[in-house]
Amino acid sequence: MPGSQKKIMRNTVIYFILIITLIVAIFPVFYTFMASFKGNLEILTSGNRIIPKKFVLDNYIQAWKLGNFSRYTFNSVFMSFFIVTGTIISCTVSGYVFERGKFWGKEILFAMVISSMFVSLGSLTLYPTLMIAKGFHMNRSLWGVIIIRVLGLNVTNLFIARGFIKTISNEIDEAAKIDGCSFFGIYRHIIFPLCKPLIATIGILEFRAAWNDYLMPLVFTLSNPERMPLVVGVVNLKSSGEAASSWNLMLAGTAISIVPMILVYMIFNRYFIEGLTSGSVKG
Repeated sequence: MPGSQKKIMRNTVIYFILIITLIVAIFPVFYTFMASFKGNLEILTSGNRIIPKKFVLDNYIQAWKLGNFSRYTFNSVFMSFFIVTGTIISCTVSGYVFERGKFWGKEILFAMVISSMFVSLGSLTLYPTLMIAKGFHMNRSLWGVIIIRVLGLNVTNLFIARGFIKTISNEIDEAAKIDGCSFFGIYRHIIFPLCKPLIATIGILEFRAAWNDYLMPLVFTLSNPERMPLVVGVVNLKSSGEAASSWNLMLAGTAISIVPMILVYMIFNRYFIEGLTSGSVKG
């Protein structure tokens, strides 16, 4: 078989696999948006039908009013903003210290921190975390969630941060030291401004995690519903309508909550890809 035909067949197989993957990834989102325009009865009786028989725009109006979405949206933006900002600072500082710092046991400590990436305790740590937050009287607000998420130090973000900072030439540090810049002065004035792709990458990853976080915000705001974020409020929409299970309202609320994440990714997509790939190439 000629080389050109082999290349065509190989590309055909690759594109076929990519198209199937795209369909599998996009279909749940597409189905959610289409189902959000259905009536509750149509969802329950004709759930396998993708396109609604009749588009019901009132689902979004009811979801916004019954779900108190204006308040929940503010709570989600508030929580996500401080989590993203705090995580960017903590991860870039930690990555900088582990890469540029010189202290005994640095590699051993970094290996121990990175090894926790492969240990998933899931919800097992929720109760002790809640008890610690209760001891500091932070168990009834989103500030408890924010502080725990920021100080918890996402290991994946730390790994990406150190890899990116490693690509920045050490000669810049040496020149700054000659000019009298301190260790953290170099981070503040030189390293951090050069980390825009890294900041975008960490920002998107952490915004997605914070915006979609459900279990911890639910536990921390269970006794204070006014502080619930949007995702927790969306689930509550299931029992907000006239029916026992108002799937139409919950799906409409879900569609609303998905939009900010899509917009953020579309805006910062270029920096996101650059930040992920920069640390993988040795420069």
